[in-house]
Amino acid sequence: MGIGSYDGRFDSGRVCLDLVAAAPQGAEGLGRWLMAAGLLPPGTPLGAVTARWVVPFHELRVCVQGLVDAEIDRHRAGTGSRGGPAAVPGRHGGPDLALARLNSFASSSAPPAVTAVRDDEGELVRAPLARPECAALLAAVARDAVELLTDSVARTRLRRCEGDNCRRVYLDTSRGRRRRWCSSEVCGNRERVARHRRRAALSRA
Repeated sequence: MGIGSYDGRFDSGRVCLDLVAAAPQGAEGLGRWLMAAGLLPPGTPLGAVTARWVVPFHELRVCVQGLVDAEIDRHRAGTGSRGGPAAVPGRHGGPDLALARLNSFASSSAPPAVTAVRDDEGELVRAPLARPECAALLAAVARDAVELLTDSVARTRLRRCEGDNCRRVYLDTSRGRRRRWCSSEVCGNRERVARHRRRAALSRA
């Protein structure tokens, strides 16, 4: 599944889908994404995110991507709950193996234990994690994917962006379920600009 370039947006509606869209590169990029996604509270030392984290997060991303693709294709094909998911060759051997790996990520650790503290102004905020753990953060994202994929209503709202050169997947919670783009301000605006230019060119012709 192709995706548009990641630019710091979180338009997907679920953190697991945001991971698929982001495809963070390297330990530094992964650390920034974890912080921006809210998985690491502000003030958490990003030095704990090392190169060893990159491979399992990439593997989790590929699992989620394959399973989500299969659900979208199955829904479009109209197989419903009685049909099996479409095969996803080359992605951990297909949905069943990807699902087993996703479950392993989700169950191998508890998500990070988040606590509240007061900041300098007396406001309650999440306390920084003194020692963030890779397995715990993987579990947080994997459990979000499990919740999404086992929610029969949410599954039917999975969409692929219709923007040119963008294949982000998002959760359509719009009224009437008519959302076409991952972001109206980005991909939607690009299409509107392109449409305007085509009309202008035709009028000049």
